[in-house]
Amino acid sequence: MADPLHIVCPHCDAVNRVANERLADQPVCGKCTRALFEGKPLDVNSARFTRHISRNDIPVLVDFWAAWCGPCRMMAPAYAQAAGRLEPRVRLLKLDTEASQDIAGLFGIRSIPTIALFQGGQEVARQAGAMDAGSIISWVQSRMRAA
Repeated sequence: MADPLHIVCPHCDAVNRVANERLADQPVCGKCTRALFEGKPLDVNSARFTRHISRNDIPVLVDFWAAWCGPCRMMAPAYAQAAGRLEPRVRLLKLDTEASQDIAGLFGIRSIPTIALFQGGQEVARQAGAMDAGSIISWVQSRMRAA
């Protein structure tokens, strides 16, 4: 067996070790026993954002959004649909830029919606503007191949 991947639980934020070949086997958290992947984006605050970005060994896609943003609300169902197709190979997060202005400022988010792909705790790609599910999936897959 190759080195296990570290996967942060979307429920209790515990870091779990999961064999790469077992990601699709519906793994559960060793601490809270809930599913590690549910096929939907995870809403995070600043602290949870940092933990998921820094401790997940799989790529993490973040939707920077705000409740008052019309295009953000329009893209939300497409982002959720993309989560169902990209997990368990990619973790999808949603970060409200109004509630987490520190993170939005740290990453220089100037327009929303903006999606950013992180690998190994580092941002590797960014795209501003609303996208449909197919475009989100294609964008992520092409960036993962390039990385």
